[in-house]
Amino acid sequence: METMMDCCESRSGLITSRRAFLVGGASFAAWAYLPKFARAADGRDPRLITIILRGALDGLATVAPIGDPDYAGLHGSIALATDGPHAATMLDSFFALHPSMPEFARMYRDKQAAVIHAVSTPYRDRSHFDGQDVLESGFGGPGRVQSGWLNRALEGLPKGERVTSGLAVGATTPLVLRGSAPTVGWAPAALPPAADDTAMRLLDLYQHRDPALASALTQGLQLDKTALGEDMKARPGGNNAASMKLVARGAAKVMAADDGPRIAALAFDGWDTHANEGGPVGRLAQLLSGLDGALAEFQSGLGERWRDTVIVVVTEFGRTARINGTEGTDHGTGTIALLAGGAVKGGRVIADWPGLKPADLYEGRDLAPTTDLRAALKGVLRDHLGVSESTLAKNVFPDSAQTKPMQGLVG
Repeated sequence: METMMDCCESRSGLITSRRAFLVGGASFAAWAYLPKFARAADGRDPRLITIILRGALDGLATVAPIGDPDYAGLHGSIALATDGPHAATMLDSFFALHPSMPEFARMYRDKQAAVIHAVSTPYRDRSHFDGQDVLESGFGGPGRVQSGWLNRALEGLPKGERVTSGLAVGATTPLVLRGSAPTVGWAPAALPPAADDTAMRLLDLYQHRDPALASALTQGLQLDKTALGEDMKARPGGNNAASMKLVARGAAKVMAADDGPRIAALAFDGWDTHANEGGPVGRLAQLLSGLDGALAEFQSGLGERWRDTVIVVVTEFGRTARINGTEGTDHGTGTIALLAGGAVKGGRVIADWPGLKPADLYEGRDLAPTTDLRAALKGVLRDHLGVSESTLAKNVFPDSAQTKPMQGLVG
């Protein structure tokens, strides 16, 4: 194999035992020591995937307010249009979707995808570092926070049947999933894993000296084979869009397993489009194509599990309403959040639209946020995973009692 899966049981990012650290093909063996998310009494088997777009997504370019008379003038040469060779897809009479997202458009038509527009975290100072800290920590402002809202949501799941570990996808665990709740990590990397014969020698050794670890190693090898087939091997000339699809494909295979994690977090970088953003074609189009493909990979890979799945796509803040001199956009405020999955009540754009007239823009430059992102996340966590409102207000998103969960996002 040409990819490495680096996986271990983690509490606050630290390996907790030698049993949790296994080479190469044994990377998923830590699951044998983690509590599982059992099927609920009502037959649901919910899964939640959080995708973080780092760099600040241009929400106005992704889901364009075509019906706003000020949109085209502000976005100029990169504004979307509903005619021509790269026509945007109308979602309703007002909003249009970027043409690089046909799979999301299909999900939207199937009422399995939705858009929340003019949304933001409480953060307003436009620093990527601090903005991502607020986005992932769930706190009202940046600071020295060692845990993320998704990890704290894991701790707050109803006791008993709804107990699970979280799957962190990437070389490092995203802040959103760091904390005291158990997590496992999957990191496709350029380094090769231990050779198959090495894993077999370890298995033989453990069978004689540590039967429990031998059992875990056997499970790990099988799960590794599931996640990494020929279609997951690295190929020369790959790009960021292709990488998004491959990462989603592997994560979906892992989450589709009966004993796999039900909650996951992953981050895609590169969304800081200061120059040559490109409108319907170009840099942003390539990125959105990769995201679109990743969503489709999750749907395909999860199979029947898709019906109980919610994917939340979020970013630290938006971008300026007006393009700059290099046909890009600078750091802004309001943006979009995307929902996809069989459990989503989709086919709609949810927005309290603020308008794009100069007087309506936040600080005269940005799409004004009218929805707190925490309200949307609370709505999903409450209605999809059963986290109580008091836990959401006190622990998951501290000091947010005034921000009520959005209603009716999931079925």
